Amino acid sequence: MEQAEKSAESAGADARVPYEGLHFLPVIPNPSKIICLGLNYAAHAAEGGHDRPTYPSIFMRGANSLTGHLQPIIRPLASEQLDYEAEMVAVVGKTGRHVKEADALDMIAGYSIFNEGSVREFQRKTSQWSIGKNFDQTGGFGPDFITADEMPPGGAGLRIQSRLNGEIMQDDNTDNMLFPVAETIAILTECLTLQPGDVIVTGTPSGVGHAHTPPVWMKDGDVCEIEIEGMGVLRNPIKDEVPI
Repeated sequence: MEQAEKSAESAGADARVPYEGLHFLPVIPNPSKIICLGLNYAAHAAEGGHDRPTYPSIFMRGANSLTGHLQPIIRPLASEQLDYEAEMVAVVGKTGRHVKEADALDMIAGYSIFNEGSVREFQRKTSQWSIGKNFDQTGGFGPDFITADEMPPGGAGLRIQSRLNGEIMQDDNTDNMLFPVAETIAILTECLTLQPGDVIVTGTPSGVGHAHTPPVWMKDGDVCEIEIEGMGVLRNPIKDEVPI
């Protein structure tokens, strides 16, 4: 009986819905807040000409900027400068304000993968980055929601990598975030209330396209993959925007 129970548990743990034939939405299709960190890896800050920050660079994305696994990231008509950014997502599971760093990870329900497609030309038009981060269907988000108990605390110690058409572009470890998840939550909740379903996009390592000579921009027909250890692979084809 004990062996039969173990076999049943094993079968349940290994059983997954096959991806074939599925249409993927963003993991959280319409979050109340998408909070993004910039310059959260020291080497990435340096390649963009920025000093190591003493406070996180925080900006917001809207839900219209999201796209799911295997769905296209759209290169807009307005610019060719569409860049990739491999990022880990922390999904909030509890309501919290003035959360202490020691308690902050209790707020996290789980994790996922993000490709923060950034239109650099527009990002640099103002000192506020948001316009370059909010073009429609530029933020890949998926494929899965991984519960917090399946990951190391804070999603720490995980290899994070981007690949463009199979070529490795970014390769780092989430241990190298300047503001880890727990500290980020403590900082954010000084200012605002986090709610279940809120999404925190934790920043990208060095190796983004604009730092190459010449720059490497994603273009129609490309495929960009973001892989985080233990979370799978987010894959998005790149398509040009079609005029309406």
